[in-house]
Amino acid sequence: MQLEGKRIVVTGSAQGMGATCVRAYVREGATVAAIDVRDELGRQTTSEAAATSTGPGSAVYLHADVSDRAQVDAAFDDAVHHLGGLDVLVNVAGVQRARPAAQFTDDDLDFLLGINLRGTILTNQAAFPTMRDARTGTILNFGSDAGLTAMPGLAAYSATKGGVMAWTRTIAGEWGAHGIRANSVIPAIQTPMTTSGATERSDIYSSVPLGGALGDPERDFAPVMIFLASDGARFITGQAIAVNGGLGMVR
Repeated sequence: MQLEGKRIVVTGSAQGMGATCVRAYVREGATVAAIDVRDELGRQTTSEAAATSTGPGSAVYLHADVSDRAQVDAAFDDAVHHLGGLDVLVNVAGVQRARPAAQFTDDDLDFLLGINLRGTILTNQAAFPTMRDARTGTILNFGSDAGLTAMPGLAAYSATKGGVMAWTRTIAGEWGAHGIRANSVIPAIQTPMTTSGATERSDIYSSVPLGGALGDPERDFAPVMIFLASDGARFITGQAIAVNGGLGMVR
């Protein structure tokens, strides 16, 4: 088991890539605190992950809105207490809305910025003291190809993801002295969010070089996330790591 003994927090854990991470990490022996606002789905995910574990891996569900500092801080306090520390933060929580650039409303901006960008900053800040004191830690934030190239209809979402990747590079530089590494994951993976927005983005994803479609969560995404959370990736930081079938090329 590649992650036995690892203590991991996963946000956005109720479905999609977050749920995939919870299942994969528990399967690989980690102890996971799964955070979301969709309590029924979140508890179902952790229960299913624990039920299928054949080793020491386990999971507990915690409620928190990542855009709310008080809720984030309380959830991380509970997570660290339950886990006995914190080795890895996987900040999957994210949302998307598609509109022409001139039509994004204040509500759209508050929603997208609050969860995608503010949520990333708040969860990273909440993880920092425990990781700093332990002199080790791994933070995996979620960027997007939309933050690297023009995707009409996704301007506000793109801005949040560009911000996430810029933030992640900067904390990698600042927090590396404390033994903390931080990377951005750029996924093009089939999830409920990509399914719900298929009409607006089908032309984008049909151009994926590897197969012309989004990747499979278990086959294409989970193995990469296991590696990035493991000690095998201990010398990788400040990078934008694309798991996107070549949809966008990074260097």
